[in-house]
Amino acid sequence: MTATLSNATPGTAPADAGDRGILTISDSTVQRIAAHAVTEVDGVGGAASRVLGVAVGGEDIDNSAKVTAKVSGGTASLDVRISISYPMSVSRTTENARRHLTRRVEEFTGLTVSRVDITVTALHTATAETRRVQ
Repeated sequence: MTATLSNATPGTAPADAGDRGILTISDSTVQRIAAHAVTEVDGVGGAASRVLGVAVGGEDIDNSAKVTAKVSGGTASLDVRISISYPMSVSRTTENARRHLTRRVEEFTGLTVSRVDITVTALHTATAETRRVQ
């Protein structure tokens, strides 16, 4: 079912764009949209946790990627941390992710995405490794 909401009375023209107000989209909103959008890309998983630049624990395959967004005027820039499924091509997967993120963030927010920096924190296999003490 589709609903259309309008403040204009029947038979009158809609308000001029300048008369309706402004829309402000926060950095955290863009971060959440991008973090969800990147999970739609095949072969992409959550980022590995890091302390002082060193990976600790395993990658967070089931959770979303880590995204930082900066909105300035009508543009947004993204810094994304992800893991990639092995043996997927890292360059092809990151390019797919970059295109997808740009398209989806622009589609949802109306902002122009000026930059998408991607850091691959880990490669993960489809099967989880189990370690045993011998």
